[in-house]
Amino acid sequence: MGAAKLCVTVTGDTTADLRRARDEVVDADLVELRLDTVRDPNVPGALAGRRGPVIVTCRPRWEGGAFAGSEEERKAILSEALDRGAEYIDIEARADFHDLIARTGGRRIVLSRHHFDAMPADLAGQVQAMRSTGAEIVKMAVATTRLADCVRLLELGAHSGRHGDLVLIGMGEHGVATRVLASRFGSAWGYAGALAGVGQLDARTMVDVYRFRTLSETTDLYGLIGGSVSHSVSPAMHNAAFRALHLDAVYLPLPSPHADDVMAFGRAIRLKGASVTIPHKVSLFDRIDEVYAVARRIGAINTIRVADDRWVGGNTDAQAFLETLQERVPLRGLRASVLGAGGAARAVVVALASSGCEVTVHARRPEQAQKLALLTPASIGPWPPEEGSWDLLINCTPVGMYPDVDGTPVPAEQLTGRYVYDLIYNPIETRLMREATRAGCQTMGGLDMLVAQAQEQFQWWTGTKAPAGVMREAAARRLAEFTRDENYVV
Repeated sequence: MGAAKLCVTVTGDTTADLRRARDEVVDADLVELRLDTVRDPNVPGALAGRRGPVIVTCRPRWEGGAFAGSEEERKAILSEALDRGAEYIDIEARADFHDLIARTGGRRIVLSRHHFDAMPADLAGQVQAMRSTGAEIVKMAVATTRLADCVRLLELGAHSGRHGDLVLIGMGEHGVATRVLASRFGSAWGYAGALAGVGQLDARTMVDVYRFRTLSETTDLYGLIGGSVSHSVSPAMHNAAFRALHLDAVYLPLPSPHADDVMAFGRAIRLKGASVTIPHKVSLFDRIDEVYAVARRIGAINTIRVADDRWVGGNTDAQAFLETLQERVPLRGLRASVLGAGGAARAVVVALASSGCEVTVHARRPEQAQKLALLTPASIGPWPPEEGSWDLLINCTPVGMYPDVDGTPVPAEQLTGRYVYDLIYNPIETRLMREATRAGCQTMGGLDMLVAQAQEQFQWWTGTKAPAGVMREAAARRLAEFTRDENYVV
């Protein structure tokens, strides 16, 4: 099938607000007018002066909408929308509005079903039953709790037997791929808008960041695999580089609770490569087909490349960390204290061991520090480090990361060294960095390392170097959006 269309959902407090929101939409093939969200649903007012096709939806509360009136009132609204020429109306499969479907022979009807709690066991059967009504479009939206839930939708789209009559959506953060890659899932269109509760992306993000208009069933897919990735800037960085080099590729956030889930989704969707973050730097280490020597020494991966169906793991963290640090700090002979014992700490310890530093590992759980110290001649220290025991402090823990920006791994009074390097990049300046600066330390944040390791990943995946500055500029813009949109203080 051809490229999926883009449908932008708009809401409003009044019909006038809804119409203004409709007219502000740009670059959409369809606009969904959510009449259930307005206090004064008025079909002529919602349709008047429209410049493009619309779907009129009046979703009842029992299907996740806001309409509190009777079914007779709701049916009258949808019937009037048909009479006044709306290109489509959306009817819930559980509603007793079959006469509206019969009235048009199914044309101009979107028959929808929403499962907000779980993926139904009889998914294919429900879709087949909805198709049997003759509705022009069948829309199935299901809650996703893991990436593998998207695989069922992918298989359903691939084996549907017909093309152009389905819209398949995975709701929630695990279903982003179904929205961005609507064509690959066999959907006639994808939805964008402001319904954040179900995981909608805004239209600008869909079009500008993920380049929805250019994607097809053959677009190469990359992504960020981790437990929580919604506030990462990696999608902004990599997609900016793909755009600059005109590559048919896209990079998505791929949150996943388990390594098995990652593997199932990745193989089904034909993943070409991925960045890997907490907690999968270690959990995927023994699951993939091959691990390069540097990553094997570190005991953690941060990058996966897929070639000939083989998943190969590497680690760009160590090199990126050392390069960015050596530009500002003379390392030989320094006492370096590393906070944490996870995947990032492993890379940092290995990198520091080759630079002439005296390395000490500090972790809340001594047994983890012990395992990490075995990688190199590093020693084990108390948590937190004692005053006067370090020259260089590197924070490899998530303490202080957005949204918990008030946290810090080391009390201010114990910041007695010369240099503090916090690998956290969101926020750009953490509480640890602010307090270290006040204590007279030179500080560094994690953005430089993030960009450096991303550039290495990009080149490994594509064989092409990312344009200088493109990734950093994209990361800085995304971080600025977090600061403005989320209204947190750093």
